Amino acid sequence: MCSASRDLIFSLAILLVVLSTPCSGSFGKIENNIKSAVFLSPKFELGPGSVVNRYYYDIDFPRGHIALKSFNAEVIDEAGNPVPLHETYLHHWVVGRYYQRKHVRSHTGYDGHHRVLHESDSVFVRNSGICQEDKLGQYYGLGSETRGTATDIPDPFGIVVGDPAEIPEGYEEKWMVNVHAIDTRGVEDKLGCTECRCDLYNVTIDEYGRPLKSDYRGGLLCCYDYTQCRLKEGYEGPKRSLYLRYTVKWVDWDNFIVPVKIYILDVTDTLKISDNSKEMNSDHDCKVEYEVESCSKDNKDGNDCLHVKRTSLPMRTGGYVIYGVAHQHSGGTGSTLYGQDGRVICSSIPSYGNGNEAGDEAGYIVGMSTCYPQPGSVKIIDGETLTLESNYSSTQGHTGVMGLFYLLVAEQLPQQHFSHSLRSSFLMDVNNIFN
Repeated sequence: MCSASRDLIFSLAILLVVLSTPCSGSFGKIENNIKSAVFLSPKFELGPGSVVNRYYYDIDFPRGHIALKSFNAEVIDEAGNPVPLHETYLHHWVVGRYYQRKHVRSHTGYDGHHRVLHESDSVFVRNSGICQEDKLGQYYGLGSETRGTATDIPDPFGIVVGDPAEIPEGYEEKWMVNVHAIDTRGVEDKLGCTECRCDLYNVTIDEYGRPLKSDYRGGLLCCYDYTQCRLKEGYEGPKRSLYLRYTVKWVDWDNFIVPVKIYILDVTDTLKISDNSKEMNSDHDCKVEYEVESCSKDNKDGNDCLHVKRTSLPMRTGGYVIYGVAHQHSGGTGSTLYGQDGRVICSSIPSYGNGNEAGDEAGYIVGMSTCYPQPGSVKIIDGETLTLESNYSSTQGHTGVMGLFYLLVAEQLPQQHFSHSLRSSFLMDVNNIFN
C-alpha cells in the first residue's frame, strides 16, 4: 500500500511539472517585468581644462536578487541637460561590485589621491575576465560612445547579482562608480587633452609622485584627478557642477533567467605561461592603453595608414556568446574578435558624430556597433585561443588609446538551463513530499 501511494505521488509530481512548463511561444519572455530606475552620481565640479577622476562608493543601485538587463550613462549639468563631448569629454565611466562588511562606519580611505576600499572590510567582486590584479574587473564601462551604444541583454539572459548564497556571511552587496571626465572648454588642443598628452598637462610624475618613463608621451598617467590641460592664452570660463546620470534596467530573479558571465579582453594583454611542475599557470599583464605612432609620409601618400594591434588570448572556459562590443578612442576604425579557426566571433565598428549636439559631436566616437548573435550560433570552446585585433587610423599619432572587448557569455542555452532548473526543482519537490 505504501509503495502504491509513493508511485501515485511520484506520478502526480511529474504531471504537475509538465503542466507548469510554459509553451514555446511564451518561453523566456520577461520584458513586461523589466524595472527601470534613473540615478545621479555625487556632484563633481569642472573648470576649463580641469580633470576629475573620482571613485564613488555605495552608490544608488537596485538591491536584492536580480538580473541586470542594461546600464546606460551620460554627463549632465545641474539643469539636467546632456553635456556635449566637445565641452566635457567623458574619458570613461566604470561600475564595479563589492561586498562590504555590515555595521562598518567607514569602509573607504585614501591612498594619497583616490578614495579606496579598506581591504579588511570589503571584497571587490571581479567579472569573469582574464585580466588580473586590479585591471578591468568592472561589470560595466564605456566612454565617449556611451550615448550611442546599446547595452540591452536579450531575454531570457541577464547578469545575475545579489544572490544571497554568494554573499559572504556578515557582508552586504554594494556598488561603486569611477568617473573620468576632462573639461576641454578653451583648451589649446582638444584632441591632445582628451588623449592625455603629458606635455599639455605639464606632467612628469604620476599621481603617486613616481617619475614617468622618458618614452611615455601620454595616457592615464598624465590626466589624473586635479590635473590641468593647457588653455589658450587669456581664456577664462566658469566652473560648473556636473553629474553622471545612469539608468539601470533589471528583473527580479527567477528560474527562467539564464545567467551570463562578463569577459573584458584587452589587446595589450601579454600572456606569460609558467610551469610550477604541478600545473600550468597563466599570468595576464593587461596594460589597458597603448600608443599609435604616426605613419610615414610614403604611407600617407599611398593612403595606407592603418595601425593594427593583435594579441592571442586562451580562454580556459567558454560558452555561447550573447553580446559583444568593443571600446576604442578617437582614431579607432574598429575591432574584431576571432576564434582559433579564424571565424569572426564579433566585429565592432565605431560611429563618429557630425554635429555639435550631445550624442552627435563631430570628430568624436559617439557609438560602437554591437553583436547579438542568435543564441547558440556562436560558441567559444573551453580552452580555445582567441585573437583580438584593434585597428586605428595612423594618419596622425595617438596616445592613451584603448582596444578592449566586452563579451557576455552563457554557459547554457535557455532550453538546457530550463531543463536543468526544472530537474533540480522537481527533485527538491519530490524530496519534500517523501520527507
